[in-house]
Amino acid sequence: MNFKTLKFQDLGVGLYLLAAFVFMIVTIPSGLLDVCIAFNMAVAFAILFNTIFAKEVLDMSLYPTMLLFTTLFRISLNISSTKLILTTGDPGNVVRTFGQYVGGSDIIVGAIVFIVLIIIQFMVINQGSERVAEVTARFTLDAMPGKQMAIDADLNTGAITDEEAKERRDKLQAESSFFGSMDGAVKYVKGDATAGLVITAINLVGGVAMGVLRQGMTVSDAINTYCILTIGDGLVSQIPSLLISLATGILVTKASKSADFGTLLVGQLFGIPKSLYFVGGTIAFLGIATPLNPVIFIILGALFVIAGRMIQNTVEEARVETVVDTEEESAEEIRKPENVMSLLQVDPIELEFGYGIIPLADVNQGGDLLDRVVMIRRQVALDLGTVVPIIRLRDNIQLNPNQYIIKIKGIQVSEGEILFDHYMAMNPGFVEEPITGIETFEPSFHLPAVWITEGQRERAESLGYTVVDCPSIIATHLTEVIRQHISELLTRQDVQNLVDNLKESNPSLVDELVPKLLGLGEIQKVLQNLLKEQISIRDLLTIFETLADYAPMTRDTDVLTEYVRQSLKPAISSKYFPPNEITSVVTLDPSTEQDIMASVKKTEQGAYLTLEPARVKAIMNSTETEIKKLEDAGKAAVVVTSPIVRMYFKKLTEDYFKDLVVVSYNEIDSNVELQSIGMITG
Repeated sequence: MNFKTLKFQDLGVGLYLLAAFVFMIVTIPSGLLDVCIAFNMAVAFAILFNTIFAKEVLDMSLYPTMLLFTTLFRISLNISSTKLILTTGDPGNVVRTFGQYVGGSDIIVGAIVFIVLIIIQFMVINQGSERVAEVTARFTLDAMPGKQMAIDADLNTGAITDEEAKERRDKLQAESSFFGSMDGAVKYVKGDATAGLVITAINLVGGVAMGVLRQGMTVSDAINTYCILTIGDGLVSQIPSLLISLATGILVTKASKSADFGTLLVGQLFGIPKSLYFVGGTIAFLGIATPLNPVIFIILGALFVIAGRMIQNTVEEARVETVVDTEEESAEEIRKPENVMSLLQVDPIELEFGYGIIPLADVNQGGDLLDRVVMIRRQVALDLGTVVPIIRLRDNIQLNPNQYIIKIKGIQVSEGEILFDHYMAMNPGFVEEPITGIETFEPSFHLPAVWITEGQRERAESLGYTVVDCPSIIATHLTEVIRQHISELLTRQDVQNLVDNLKESNPSLVDELVPKLLGLGEIQKVLQNLLKEQISIRDLLTIFETLADYAPMTRDTDVLTEYVRQSLKPAISSKYFPPNEITSVVTLDPSTEQDIMASVKKTEQGAYLTLEPARVKAIMNSTETEIKKLEDAGKAAVVVTSPIVRMYFKKLTEDYFKDLVVVSYNEIDSNVELQSIGMITG
């Protein structure tokens, strides 16, 4: 839109409002009044047809403002016509023609028609529109939080992009503002109808008084003259008002958010052939079996039957065309070479489930699995300091109804199966009384459990069992899988985002480290090493400070990881060693540590161990024996080593003991009390 057009439109709106105020003060000629009345009717028809054919209610987002402007303009015309009726008795051709034509120059008929028109507008359309607008505004505002959550859930599951989510939020906000404004704007319409009724009464009484007292007319002549003029004035005012009231009713009752109103209305009214057959048969039967005019009713019934048949043929043809078009589109899509690229994309995390689990993920059926996925991403971000990629949820008909699988980068890494409408009861270790049910294993930690019914839940909880529902089982399993593979999911782009975020508050540190001392890939490797052992990288400032201190001496990412771990001593110590408690641990024999360090071979690609297989097996057997002592005592498996050996011992054991915690003495606060219950030898 260019500047000149914009200025012209602004000028037109300004003149429209200015004219309304001028007409209230200045007496205008009857010819100009005719032009303004005709223009007012044209505006009313334009508003009516725009509301009918608008595809979305937001296409008429300025409708409340239009109501205010048109109401003000119409009232100013009422005042101008009243002045002319009372002063000259000649309000113009339009007013006189409406008064004479509609009533047929008969005062009684004209009065009755006018009263009926007022009743229709005031008691039917205005009252209904006001109520619908009020209810729509209330329900729209009440539903806003739920719609916001649905948008967030779609965004987190990857169903929509950030841009689409922003567009939906803006549209939701606009709809809420619109319906809230409509609730108040409808009051203008109701007040306008009331004002028109009062002005008409004033015109009638004042006109008769002016005719008798000022113009010397008889009471009968005055009533006859001014009643026709009053009815005409009322009609030219109330007909545009009725049109805008009707437009208001149409706009607030539009159920479809985005649809062609006319097509939708006709399609819903005459779109079912079976209904048309019944209508045609009923109408024809009335013409045959009752004294009603048989010609009219039989012909009308036949027309409905013929229309039903034509629509049925159209529907069948459309169905065939749709099937053919779908097949052709599918074939064409397959032929397109660029569509092969979409098949190469791999989702970082996928949760696929059978059709029996769909209700848990369907918000319309009360499922909250999507909300739980959002909470998983939030919780992992708080615990580990990294953003979990979008988790893709999809149903898979090839799975068993209650089965689900979890994929990382397209590869299945875990699976589980639930029993719908049941609960999983797990014995925490101290419950002696058994509970009847279907024996199973908890999928996250493979602990023995029992499926129980809703009726058994209260008893199981009273006995001390840990009872969880199906969505919690899936969410917990998904969380554990994500934690196990979080290091694999950290990409260079994720690291770049973390660097950019830190740079906003610490630009000098980031500029010193990246890329002068370390590249993005090297920083990624250090962060992956930390995440692999479930060490949070949320304190990125400390991590980068440490890397900046030690990167000039070495670029070995494993060594740098150990320096970072030591700088994160408070976090690591509080994670594994509760304060004011004596923690039982297992230590590593000094001679074994020396043997391990002696077997380390360093290359440009990194360091590796050259221990003999028999020695490795002996160390692993000893580790298993000592760890079992901790587990039997109900303690977490923690091995404490010297700083220089820690990373090599962890590499040695990670293939054998996945969840084994290995910490060095430099990662433990001085106020922590340790108790060694065994020593690993080899």
